[in-house]
Amino acid sequence: MSFISDDFMLCNDYARELYHEHAAKMPIIDYHCHLSPRMIAQNHKFGDITELWLGGDHYKWRALRGNGVPETYITGDKSPWEKFEKWAATVPYAMRNPLYHWSHLELKRVFGIDKLLSPATAREIFEECNAKLALPEYRGQELIRRFNVETVCTTDDPADDLSFHRQIAEQPFGVNILPTWRPDKAMAIENPAAYKTYLESLGEAADLEIRSYSDLMEALGRRHLFFESMGCRLSDHGMDTFYSEPYTQSEIEEIFKAALEGKAPDETGLAKFRSACLHDFAVMDAQSGWAQQFHIGPLRNNNSRMFSLIGPDTGYDAIHDLPCAAAAHRFFDRLDSEGALAKTILYCLNPKDNEVLMALAYTFNDGSVPGKMQFGSGWWFLDQEDGMRKQMNALSALGLLSRFVGMLTDSRSFISYPRHEYFRRILCSVLGEDLEKGKLPASELPFIGRMVEDISYNNAKSYFGF
Repeated sequence: MSFISDDFMLCNDYARELYHEHAAKMPIIDYHCHLSPRMIAQNHKFGDITELWLGGDHYKWRALRGNGVPETYITGDKSPWEKFEKWAATVPYAMRNPLYHWSHLELKRVFGIDKLLSPATAREIFEECNAKLALPEYRGQELIRRFNVETVCTTDDPADDLSFHRQIAEQPFGVNILPTWRPDKAMAIENPAAYKTYLESLGEAADLEIRSYSDLMEALGRRHLFFESMGCRLSDHGMDTFYSEPYTQSEIEEIFKAALEGKAPDETGLAKFRSACLHDFAVMDAQSGWAQQFHIGPLRNNNSRMFSLIGPDTGYDAIHDLPCAAAAHRFFDRLDSEGALAKTILYCLNPKDNEVLMALAYTFNDGSVPGKMQFGSGWWFLDQEDGMRKQMNALSALGLLSRFVGMLTDSRSFISYPRHEYFRRILCSVLGEDLEKGKLPASELPFIGRMVEDISYNNAKSYFGF
C-alpha cells in the first residue's frame, strides 16, 4: 500500500465519506497566491524538477539549512542534480514537517510517483520527473488545469501594467487568472530613496506626477479603477501589525513632503502615515465592493549577513509578537462608523493571535453578508496540520466554521495545489472525529457534507463574486 493512499489522513468512516463524496469533487478557487503572471501567460516550460520544486521555495531552503546543507546547494551555483540530491537526502529527516507530506503528495498527484523520496530513489525520481516535464502537458498552464482550478488570484503592485493578465485574458486556457491589489510599497516611506523611486514608477503608471499625499491617493485611485477593470476583486496587505494612530491631513502631507526631501519619518510619524494609508486603501476597497485581506505578524530579513548576500524572501523571516488588538479595533471601528467597511479576511502569523483576530472579526459583522468579517486559513508557518486545526478550532469556537471561505496556496509554485487536498482531508478528519465522538449528530451527515463542499469551494465563489 502506498504512503499517499486514497484514505491518507482520513481518520474514520465519517471522514472518508466527507472527503470522497464531497470535498474531493469540488473545484479550486486559489484566491491568494504568488504565481508569476508572466510564467502563466508564457505557459512556462520548466527545465527540470529542481527549477520547479526548489527554485524560490524558502520552506525547503530552511529545511535544507537545518539539515546541514551548505548554501551553495540551495541558492548557489551547484547543478540541478546536485541540489536535488541534497533535497532527496533531506526529505527522510523531514518527517512530521509538512514538507514531508507536501512533497509526496506532489510526487503522486503531479508525476504519478508512489515511491518515497530518499537517496536511494533520488536519481530514478529525478529522471522520471524531468522526462515528464519535457512533455507539453507539464507546462505551466497545464499544471494548473490538472487540479480542477477555476480561479487564481495573483499578487500585484499598483504600478504593474498587468500586461500578462491581459495576454491571458486574450488567450484563455480555461482558468480565470485575476490580479490582486497589493499596495504595500505605497506606504513604505521609511526608506525615502527607494520610496521616491517607487513613486516615479507609480506616477508613470497613473499618468500623474506625485508631489503630495493627495497626489499619491489620486494616483492609487486611478490604478485601483484600472485593476477593477481587469477583474480584480481583492486587495491584500502584509504588515507587522495594524496601525490606527490619530492624525491630521496636514500632518500626513508634511510627512510625505519630508520623505520626498530625503528625510525618513520618526516612529510616530511612520505610524501616522501607515494609519492614513491603510484607512484610505480600505475606503477604496469598500467603494469598489472588493474584499480586503490583512496578513499580520511577520518579522522579516532577520539574518543581516544572509540578507546582504542573497536578499529578501530567502527563508530568513520569522514570527513577530507585536500586539495588534487595540489598533485593529480602532481601525475597523472607524471604517464601520463611516460606512466604509469592506468584506475582510484576517490572517495571523503568530498563533497567539488566533482568538484575538477571530473575536475581532465577529465584532464587526453586520448581517449584510454571511461571514463578511472572516478569520482566514493558517498562513505561512501555520500552514500545517496543527496550525490548520487550531485555526478551525478558534473559528468554530467563536464563530461559524460553515461560513469559512477555505484554503489558498499562498505559493509561488505551480504544483502547490495538493495543499488544497491536504486542507480538505484535515477538515474532513476534524469533522469526522467530532461525528465519531458524538459531538456532532450523525443524522446531520448530509448537511455536514454540504458544509464541506461550501468550505471547499461554494463559500469563496459567493463571497468574492467570481
